[in-house]
Amino acid sequence: MPRYIALLRGVSPMNCKMPELKAALENAGFSNVKTLLSSGNVAFDTRKAPEASIERKCEAAMQQALGRSFMTIVRSQQHLQELLENDPYPALGASGLPKRVVSFMRSTPQPKAALPLAMDGARLLGMVGNDIFSEYAPQADGPAFMRLIEKTFGKEITTRTWDTVRKCAAA
Repeated sequence: MPRYIALLRGVSPMNCKMPELKAALENAGFSNVKTLLSSGNVAFDTRKAPEASIERKCEAAMQQALGRSFMTIVRSQQHLQELLENDPYPALGASGLPKRVVSFMRSTPQPKAALPLAMDGARLLGMVGNDIFSEYAPQADGPAFMRLIEKTFGKEITTRTWDTVRKCAAA
């Protein structure tokens, strides 16, 4: 069976207990479920299906078991491994800012401005499919890259560091 990674938006240890999230997905029929990093990353095995169908099943399982749901974006483990192997940052003109992040979208909306874009030490480099690649330097006033991403693409996204993508791909 293929392995998938569910990337949940807005999860933290304060609003979702990982053992309960794991149980919710197991009860929905997913197997080999493993939560990662206590921040809304869940690896599991299930039959091959469209990602949108798996997303809906995850959200329904959370609603039923936890009484709430988090927006879920699913990618296959293979997709994440291919991202890492192909490392799109050099081809997109990465300048070497210290942090790399990937924002995952359910669909491919048109950005509200041409990429690349820069603001306050953050650069949106470009898109590959439904994934947005960015880099940034941490700022005292918070994550400028998130303000830039949401201004350009809206809030139907979830973002992970390149290191977290690596950990999810290995799960």
